Amino acid sequence: MSVRTQSSEEPAEAVHRAGFACFVGRPNAGKSTLTNALVGQKVAITSNRPQTTRHTVRGIVHREDAQLILVDTPGLHKPRTLLGERLNDVVRTTWAEVDVIGFCLPANEKLGPGDRFIAKELAGIRKTPKVAIVTKTDLVDSKTLAEQLIAIDQLGKELGITWAEIVPVSATANQQVGLLADLLTPLLPEGPALYPEGDLTDEPEQVMVAELIREAALEGVRDELPHSIAVVVEEMLPREDRPADKPLLDIHANVYIERPSQKGIIIGPKGKRLKDVGIKSRKQIEALLGTPVFLDLHVKVAKDWQRDPKQLRRLGF
Repeated sequence: MSVRTQSSEEPAEAVHRAGFACFVGRPNAGKSTLTNALVGQKVAITSNRPQTTRHTVRGIVHREDAQLILVDTPGLHKPRTLLGERLNDVVRTTWAEVDVIGFCLPANEKLGPGDRFIAKELAGIRKTPKVAIVTKTDLVDSKTLAEQLIAIDQLGKELGITWAEIVPVSATANQQVGLLADLLTPLLPEGPALYPEGDLTDEPEQVMVAELIREAALEGVRDELPHSIAVVVEEMLPREDRPADKPLLDIHANVYIERPSQKGIIIGPKGKRLKDVGIKSRKQIEALLGTPVFLDLHVKVAKDWQRDPKQLRRLGF
């Protein structure tokens, strides 16, 4: 078993590579945080609640020798609703189309049935190289980390997966994130850059804005709500009659929940929670778009939207 901690190879002839990588792992395994750390900017929504990434957010890592395009799939899990089934289909389709798969396994949690479920699925995808990424290493001591690395090596042997690399990283402490990019690069096909320099994601801005609002709405909300929130940005328009040096972008968005009883949870006493959601997400949106924003938020009920194909389509799934 070779665990990588730093690269010792001499650089080969200058070859440019470009390709797609996706991070998989059970919900809350640190996939989005890792995407953000590699890209160096916040492009994927991160939350300490499982199941928050619903869109394939591509983060783009520009390097002199390569362009690595990260496709962040939703966590694969045993589906309970139509939405869950759709998410799993998205995952499998993505796996078949990328050049390398990074399997994220948190250092601070023993391998469980969820990890095995995904590893079995991965074992069925023969051609794509697979890198085991041990995330959240800042939360454990070296003995626990060593045990986890051995367990992952064993899991590969058991299921017939040959790990191209096993890499421990901490995205929050920025440890070995650069090394991970170094190790993913040689697994990409040779070729020119696929996106212009400066692009960080090809996700439409409206989708990213909706994700930031959804992330803020999820924070601090009780456990029964994580799946029940969808956000749709109805319009983003520059405010007219503003001087060129003082632009303002008007954003109108609806936060959808499934039941009227959830409305109070999102809005909070005297509207305080919704106001906090607005303040928090507005700061993030302004950082993302680089312009002052006026954010108009409304909470609406879309009854049982997760089980209704028509509503799923309308809400962008």
